Amino acid sequence: MAALRAAVPVLALLGLCLRPAAAVTPLVIWHGMGDSCCNPVSMGYIQKLVEKKIPGIYVLSLKIGSNMIQDMENSFFMNVNDQVREVCSQLATDPHLQGGYNAMGFSQGGQFLRAVAQRCPAPPMLNLISIGGQHQGVYGFPRCPGESSHVCDWIRKTLDLGAYTKAVQEHLVQAEYWHDPLKEEDYRKNSIFLADINQERGINETYKKNLMALKKFVMVKFLNDTMVDPPISEWFGFYKSGQAKETITLQETSLYKEDRLGLQEMDKAGKLVFLGVKGDHLHFSEEWFDSTILPFLQ
Repeated sequence: MAALRAAVPVLALLGLCLRPAAAVTPLVIWHGMGDSCCNPVSMGYIQKLVEKKIPGIYVLSLKIGSNMIQDMENSFFMNVNDQVREVCSQLATDPHLQGGYNAMGFSQGGQFLRAVAQRCPAPPMLNLISIGGQHQGVYGFPRCPGESSHVCDWIRKTLDLGAYTKAVQEHLVQAEYWHDPLKEEDYRKNSIFLADINQERGINETYKKNLMALKKFVMVKFLNDTMVDPPISEWFGFYKSGQAKETITLQETSLYKEDRLGLQEMDKAGKLVFLGVKGDHLHFSEEWFDSTILPFLQ
């Protein structure tokens, strides 16, 4: 009996040593316009970088379509609501994510992942990192990927002619987060994606509850951005209504003041993080990423 009693502390210590280490929180990433899930110089690079810096992490780089070409094309032409539903289905059936995951979206992938957080709370998104995401939309494309491509010119002309027509809204991704400060009523009435997730037509309490469940909502703004108009949309600000010169911060918007999404409450609780980085759209160094973004994933 004495020998057994003496062995108990040793067995307990051995049990502690054999207990598995805490699991690393998985990461889901969503690319931006004109990109794809696995481009080796963009999302593929980010995935490998995260996997190198955080050993054992599971990273899901979202692909919409059966291959990289379809994924890229869908970033221009597939209804965003359908994309979000597809992603919600992917996340719900991925066994690696059922305990929760962090999410990181690049450019338009930032607001698309916010839609996932608001619409699909299971599995739970823990932290959302939006890198250059346009959360109040855009009013112009000064520059877009593949500047010499006819696609970019066609998008600009189409948006100018009829961003809020039913056909354009349903088949052109960029129209679905086109926010015309000179036509606010048209935007609120006809935007099939952004006006919905930004509570412009009424309050969906589920959206609010689900977003407020985030531990942190990190928004990165590029301080020399020449692609997003206006760049302050990356911090949830936008043009003051009725004109397209003066901008206002998130805290000055009615969305915040009326707390339609819970952002005011999240801000007061320290859940909103506003980061600025020097450089043009999605231009950042590995050193900045390591020191500034990786801590939110660990």
